[in-house]
Amino acid sequence: MKTMATVVLFAGLAAASVSAAEKPIVKLSADDMSAWGKNVGAWKVVGSVKVDEKNEKRFTSTAGKGVLINGDAGRTRNLHSARQHGDVQAHIEFMVPKGSNSGVYFQGRYEIQILDSWGQKKLKHGDCGGIYQRWGKQGGFEGHAPKLNASRPPGQWQSFDVTFRAPRFDKDGKKTANAVFVKVIHNGKVVHENVEVTGPTRAASFNDEKPLGPLMLQGDHGPVVYRNLRLTALGQQ
Repeated sequence: MKTMATVVLFAGLAAASVSAAEKPIVKLSADDMSAWGKNVGAWKVVGSVKVDEKNEKRFTSTAGKGVLINGDAGRTRNLHSARQHGDVQAHIEFMVPKGSNSGVYFQGRYEIQILDSWGQKKLKHGDCGGIYQRWGKQGGFEGHAPKLNASRPPGQWQSFDVTFRAPRFDKDGKKTANAVFVKVIHNGKVVHENVEVTGPTRAASFNDEKPLGPLMLQGDHGPVVYRNLRLTALGQQ
C-alpha cells in the first residue's frame, strides 16, 4: 500500500511529462502542519488512531506524529496544502470510522469521495472512490460512481493513487480542455479511467478553474485521518 502504483497516461499527458528522475516528489508532512495553509482549524498531528471502543463512529488518538486528524470533535474546516499543483500523481492514505465522510479535492476543486462504503452493493458518485457530482440550478449532475467497491471496513487504512490532468487554458485564459482523472486506484483496484470533469464539483473551495491549485482535505463532514500524502508533479508546474 505504501508503494505508489505505476500508471500509464494517455498521449496528451505523457507528452507533457518529464522523466521519472526529474519528477519532483513532494511529501505533504503529517509530522507537523508546515505543509498546510495558515487556516488549519482544529486539524492536528497525532501518532496513531483507532476506533473508539465506546463509540464506533469516533476515533481515539495517541500523541506523536505521522497522522493528520481533523480535531477531537471530528469536524473542522477544510485543510489546504500550501503547495499548489497542476498535472500530478498523488498517493493518499486515509481512514474513517463507521458512517463517516470526507473527500480529497484536487486543486481544491475536483473531488474524489471518501465514505464508509464497506459492503455497499449499488454504487453511486457519493460512495468511496466516486468522482463527486457538480451542482447547478437543476441540482446535482455529472457524478461518476466507482467501477467497483474497493472499500475496506471502517477503522482500516485505505489508499488512493490518482493521476490527475489539470484543465488547459490558452494565452488569454480561456479554457481549452477540461480537467481529467486519468486514473484513480482505490486500494490497488482501478475505479476510474479517463474521466473528464467539466468544472468544480459540489462543495469545492473555488468556483473558478485555474492551471494550479492546492490539494484540499475535507474536514467538516465527520471524523477522518490521513497519512503518507505524496504529490509527484507531471510536466512543468
